[in-house]
Amino acid sequence: MLTVDFSRFPLAPGDRVLDLGCGAGRHAFECYRRGAQVVALDQNGEEIREVAKWFAAMEEAGEAPAGASATAMEGDALNLPFPDDSFDVVIISEVMEHIPDDKGVLAEMVRVLRPGGRIAVTVPRYGPEKVCWALSDAYHEVEGGHIRIYRGDELLGKMREAGLEPYGTHHAHGLHSPYWWLKCAFGVDNDKALPVQAYHKLLVWDIMKKPLATRLAERALNPVIGKSFVVYATKPHLPEPAAAEPAVAEASAGEANESAAGAAEPAAAAPAKARKSAQGAKRTASKAPAKSGAKPTSKASAKPASKPSAGAAK
Repeated sequence: MLTVDFSRFPLAPGDRVLDLGCGAGRHAFECYRRGAQVVALDQNGEEIREVAKWFAAMEEAGEAPAGASATAMEGDALNLPFPDDSFDVVIISEVMEHIPDDKGVLAEMVRVLRPGGRIAVTVPRYGPEKVCWALSDAYHEVEGGHIRIYRGDELLGKMREAGLEPYGTHHAHGLHSPYWWLKCAFGVDNDKALPVQAYHKLLVWDIMKKPLATRLAERALNPVIGKSFVVYATKPHLPEPAAAEPAVAEASAGEANESAAGAAEPAAAAPAKARKSAQGAKRTASKAPAKSGAKPTSKASAKPASKPSAGAAK
């Protein structure tokens, strides 16, 4: 019995999947059949050992395609033993209503989910769950039992605060709500009550045979009394730093080259101008007639008027 609808939550062969709080492993088994690389994690060691046995049996029976893998392990949802961005897909089904620090769990799931990855969260729906709480204290006042009832907008808000982007919701298991109301009314641990036994047989028949009558009935009941509320979301990609536009970069480089050329041109032209001036002076001197009685220039007048400054020397 799957709560996640894989027609709305696509899974590709080779996807790395974390089934967090896997319980008996129903979603982990389905992901394994679809060719994923699955890690099923739960704090209940006894359930994890059973899941590991089923994984081995599925492999032996050839139920999983080539390339698929499956691992069952104990772990803490608030301290996941995986690096950042380890998984393409994370599923957490009927778990968050048990955990006091649900924001901490969401933060850990977002941490291990890669950017662009997908996450499915399912919790008991507010209306049917409220009826169960009203009918029986034993239903929720037990160790490890339900400690909160989520409203749909509350769960969506917490997921957005954690950095996720929800993209779809629906309700599931409309046939199962009446069963749990009967359980709460006759005693959660009382499986011998005739109404409870009769309804349980109906559910087993539905799960095993999937007759059209019950499929249509559940489809009609899901929006009204569906037992579970399901949310699908993605982890957005981080924004990339803005790169300089090529045209702007080329223009800047061109301006720099022009400036450098302009600065080099006077320096290159200076010696040529000096040579032309010297040649002109020689021609003038050779053409001018010598004056009689002219005295040679004195040594004092040949000296520069002043010493060149340090800046000029450089």
